[in-house]
Amino acid sequence: MEKSKGKHRFGCFGYPLSIFFIVINEFCERFSYYGMRAVLVIYFKFFLSWDDNLSTAIYHTFVALCYLTPILGALIADSWLGKFKTIISLSIVYTVGQAVLSISSINDLMDGNRDGVPDDTKVPVALSMIGLALIALGTGGIKPCVSAFGGDQFEEDQEKQRSRFFSIFYLSINAGSLLSTIITPILRGVECGIHHKQKCYPLAFGVPAALMAVALFVFIAGSTMYKKVKPQGNIMVQVTKCITFAIQNRFKHRSKVFPKREHWLDWATEKYDKRLITEVKMVLKVLFLYIPLPMFWALFDQQGSRWTLQATTMDGNFGGISIQPDQMQTVNPILIVIMVPIVDAVVYPLIKKCHINFTPLRKMTVGMLLAALAFVVAALVQVQIDKTLPVFPSEGQFQVQIVNLGNDTAKIATAGQDITLSPFNATEYITYDVKELNVTVSYVSGTLTETIINSGQQRHTLAIKNTPSTTAIPSVDGITEKPEQGNNMIRFINSLDSVVNITMGDVAFGEVMNFSNYIAFQSGSVNITAQIDNAVCEVSSIAFGYGSAYSIIIKGCTGDKLDIKYIEDIQASTVSMAWQIPQYFIITCAEVVFSVTGLEFSYSQAPTNMKSVLQAGWLLTVAFGNIIVLIIAGASKLSEQWAEYVLFAALLFAVTIIFAIMAYFYTYVDPAEVEAQFAEEEQKKKEKDQLEKEQQEKKQLENIYENEVGTELQTNM
Repeated sequence: MEKSKGKHRFGCFGYPLSIFFIVINEFCERFSYYGMRAVLVIYFKFFLSWDDNLSTAIYHTFVALCYLTPILGALIADSWLGKFKTIISLSIVYTVGQAVLSISSINDLMDGNRDGVPDDTKVPVALSMIGLALIALGTGGIKPCVSAFGGDQFEEDQEKQRSRFFSIFYLSINAGSLLSTIITPILRGVECGIHHKQKCYPLAFGVPAALMAVALFVFIAGSTMYKKVKPQGNIMVQVTKCITFAIQNRFKHRSKVFPKREHWLDWATEKYDKRLITEVKMVLKVLFLYIPLPMFWALFDQQGSRWTLQATTMDGNFGGISIQPDQMQTVNPILIVIMVPIVDAVVYPLIKKCHINFTPLRKMTVGMLLAALAFVVAALVQVQIDKTLPVFPSEGQFQVQIVNLGNDTAKIATAGQDITLSPFNATEYITYDVKELNVTVSYVSGTLTETIINSGQQRHTLAIKNTPSTTAIPSVDGITEKPEQGNNMIRFINSLDSVVNITMGDVAFGEVMNFSNYIAFQSGSVNITAQIDNAVCEVSSIAFGYGSAYSIIIKGCTGDKLDIKYIEDIQASTVSMAWQIPQYFIITCAEVVFSVTGLEFSYSQAPTNMKSVLQAGWLLTVAFGNIIVLIIAGASKLSEQWAEYVLFAALLFAVTIIFAIMAYFYTYVDPAEVEAQFAEEEQKKKEKDQLEKEQQEKKQLENIYENEVGTELQTNM
């Protein structure tokens, strides 16, 4: 370790100046990571046009990689480059990855596009995967290094300052997470593009990329002030070698008669000292308790995938404030900031006053049960959402809606049904499973029959009119799912005999003879302007909600006011995103009593020099939790999302019972006592060795003296 000049290198308020660079670096890095992750599953679904299952799978694969790579970062830092150089090197990789991801989302770089979605997604998909791989390596690799590097900046007698530093460090993580999950969804909601307007993913990813570049610059700026510890060798390597040798040695002597050993790790005594073996036993005892824990993270990390996708089908209007689906993730860090001090200062003391022995493992058990409960609540919310979702045709079916644009009532006969339809009204979408459908339309002025061909799982609209004669105008709607991202799909149907030029807000529909295409609009009201022959008239639209679809019939002008009629093709989302708050509240409570307690428990049960091993083990449980999501979501084949939520809740409940049984038989240890015992034994051994050495030296001196005396006597004789 490089020695500092003087006793302490104080900067401000008794803290080394170098830690302020580290805290700012962590804030920017966490802003970068959580900001990018907040919009990631939305980017997969609506930019790359992946379905819910693929978007969820890739999202959790990425998160799993982010929690697998810390082991690599720790090995590089402790065995080769040291923490400082590792942070610099992998931060460069991280920054490049964020930049590549931002570039991948620039729609104007693609050769062609359709409604803001690239026709050929091979380039953005390839760049996105490269960018995410680099980000996973970067963020995971520096994860175990930055906090430890900050701790290295303090002297041995600065325990109080070091403890406060870690509190400030944790606060910077939550501040970066909170701000980024508010800001980046807003940036994504902006429309941008040179040739074609789109949701501004380049900006939503570009700002986190810029923040990561700032993080790297700030960290480098403090270079001359850092205390840099040279690599000391990785304890994880020693632990792995000890375990490997014990296993190999046991199997090597399995066919020989050997004294039975109390523990299988005792087979390593031929090569490793007793203290290392005892400490490894302590670590393995805790790691064994970690086995059920990935199931908790399998549920917890779905806040960024399934729960965000759930929010895309809900009403984001909070009392006049529009909330984006990915912004709901901010509920978790907000509640964390509120809940942690309340639980520590109020809840735990009250439980203690009730004489309840709320041990760490019991807290973790409660946390797991709360997470399962959160998914039950999510399932109940999903059931309510499903009630508002439209029914679309399944395989072999198609749907038909008939719109009467005539001035008279029409009588319609189709597939054994007789329908009477008044002017400027429409039927609901009716489902048919025939190859072709004959629709007979009767006005006073005449009758006609129109045949609609089943083109497979499509919605059709048949516009009928009797001016100047009975006619039918068919159209394939092209909508096969409910609009998401809070959008509303709007189209116009022209009931007039002349072409109408229509503009809605700043979007030009152009000249419409019969049907326009559906175009996405956000919630709220906009002006509709129509040019009919030489007359221009307009009207303010109704206030659109979230996830609706409307056909707007152009009837004509009354003075300068446009006369229109609304046909609701798809009902707007009526379940508010506010109904997600209970499930977020419950899972945040689960996080507080599970995650915080779990880390505290792990550290309290780990020997001083092996806390990093348990930290790596803890991060691995997060990685394996995300892998579990991939396995279950891929293997369950459940068609209903609420059923998948219940499945996850049931699995976690079952795992919690197993964990509770394991916890019941766990015996708490005090590593400090074990270390003190070994220190005492080592001290006694040193004293014994010193005594033996002194006795041996004394004996050697006596032998030398006797030899010298004997030689002198012989000489005198």
